[in-house]
Amino acid sequence: MKRFLFIFGTRPEAIKLAPLYWEFKKYPDEFQVKVCVTAQHRFMLDQVLNFFGIKPDFDLDLMKENQSLFDITSNSLKGLEKVLGEFNPDVVFVQGDTTTAFTGALSAFYKRIKVAHVEAGLRSWNKYSPYPEEVNRILVGHIADYHFAPTEKARENLNNESIRENIWVVGNTVIDALFLGLKIIEENRELKNEIERYFKSIFNANTEKVILVTGHRRESFGEGFENICNAIKEIAESYPDIKVIYPVHLNPNVKEPVNRILNGLKNVYLIEPLDYPYLIWLMSKCFIVLTDSGGIQEEAPSLGKPVLVMRDVTERIEGIEAGTAKLVGTIKKNIIKEVVNLIENNSEYQKMAKAINPYGDGLTSKRIVDIMRII
Repeated sequence: MKRFLFIFGTRPEAIKLAPLYWEFKKYPDEFQVKVCVTAQHRFMLDQVLNFFGIKPDFDLDLMKENQSLFDITSNSLKGLEKVLGEFNPDVVFVQGDTTTAFTGALSAFYKRIKVAHVEAGLRSWNKYSPYPEEVNRILVGHIADYHFAPTEKARENLNNESIRENIWVVGNTVIDALFLGLKIIEENRELKNEIERYFKSIFNANTEKVILVTGHRRESFGEGFENICNAIKEIAESYPDIKVIYPVHLNPNVKEPVNRILNGLKNVYLIEPLDYPYLIWLMSKCFIVLTDSGGIQEEAPSLGKPVLVMRDVTERIEGIEAGTAKLVGTIKKNIIKEVVNLIENNSEYQKMAKAINPYGDGLTSKRIVDIMRII
């Protein structure tokens, strides 16, 4: 029996690894699978674990107020040393580009344990954007033994760094998670009613247009967020019949400018960060998505929603090339121009809404499990 340890610490990692975890659990005679969370993000992580029914076997519980990257890295490595010594897995699975993914891979390397990297090969080619994620994923890529790339472009990126063995193009598990999550909501009448009641006071999902906004990237702190907020303000004032819903990240560098500039606008709703099921339900009902989130760039096109990416660079260039997303940066006039274009020009809207999502078909987890069954 192969012993696998999933190591993750943030909500996006949990979302993207949940369907893979449950796919492995279908084969209890072949795999012993355990989960270790660093809890780099405690509250938001726990929401996802509860939704997908995953109970960690190891919990480092690292999150503390105003933690730095030094805190996360050093405390994570020390905690993982003990976990790896106790469980001694054959393979450690890490996902994406968080500091937890990096420390998970590094700690496994220190113990001479093989590493599988889910969502391998993403690159922006700017080590400070996204920060610190770009360097994290480069380092994980050079540590990992198995590389599960979402696209051919990601494979090419790895090849360009002289990583050429054990790479499989499988799609992205975030699409698996999206479909699994919507299925859970649809089958849980109590949860579905709860979600619909929550949003009923904000908008009518059948008749009103909503722009969903998410933003939290470190590299946009300061002037970038000021620009984003001022663009949203002008859009909201120009289109009073369109509602803007912004689940505001808890980071003070996000909350302060968002509340200072946008609070009080009649058609702008600044709400608490949403649990994952609430977010994907809202995504399925919205008109346009304005985001700097990597996962949402991949998810929203599967629901036919145009995505405007409020970042100067993106490692998810396949979506830009496929036409499911546009890179609008953090310049106020550019954001406004592209939002107005989608509102006023139906042909442009439909072109983005109907573009084929390059990130997957919902079968990525099955592909990864099939590969791990034979290697």
